[in-house]
Amino acid sequence: MHIVCLDLEGVLVPEIWIGVAQKTGIEQLRLTTRDVPDYDQLMQYRIEILRNHQLTLGDIQDVISTLQPLSGALEFLDWLRNRTQVIILSDTFSEFAHPLMKALHWPTLFCNSLVVDDRNAITSYRLRQQDGKYKAVIALQSIGFSVLAGGDSYNDLAMIKQADRGVLFRAPDRILAENPQLDHTTTYEEFKLIIDEFVSN
Repeated sequence: MHIVCLDLEGVLVPEIWIGVAQKTGIEQLRLTTRDVPDYDQLMQYRIEILRNHQLTLGDIQDVISTLQPLSGALEFLDWLRNRTQVIILSDTFSEFAHPLMKALHWPTLFCNSLVVDDRNAITSYRLRQQDGKYKAVIALQSIGFSVLAGGDSYNDLAMIKQADRGVLFRAPDRILAENPQLDHTTTYEEFKLIIDEFVSN
């Protein structure tokens, strides 16, 4: 049996934190997992910036409510769900995800959660589990699935390398240069060809 595991931001929807940076004018929030390999370091940096600028969870949710799937993403995901099973493996947070999942017709999502204080300020975060994307792929393989994994960032590399077929999608040049052995595609049509080949085997 086949299953496809996809990252969310940068693959199906825009990067949330870049959207927040554009809305607030805080350029430091443009850093993402495409730039910083250490996820905890990145999140602690973000939380400090939010605290310094007195931004709340509600401020971020307001930005997220304006985001739409990337051009062609919904059609691609609908095609994919008619072709095989799909799980979104993301390091986003359940407090962010609702409008994005609605826009994508409610795919299955594994993600993390935030810790918020009584002022609605983000103070920390809770991982669903450590190395959650990688361990989800291992778990699916352990129950008999052949897994294709696709993503664009440093935090996707472990799941992509563990998968039976791994694909970088619109990854930055630095990640491509560091991982020349991995398949890379820049369009959903190219990605469909890889998926068709995968599910036909």
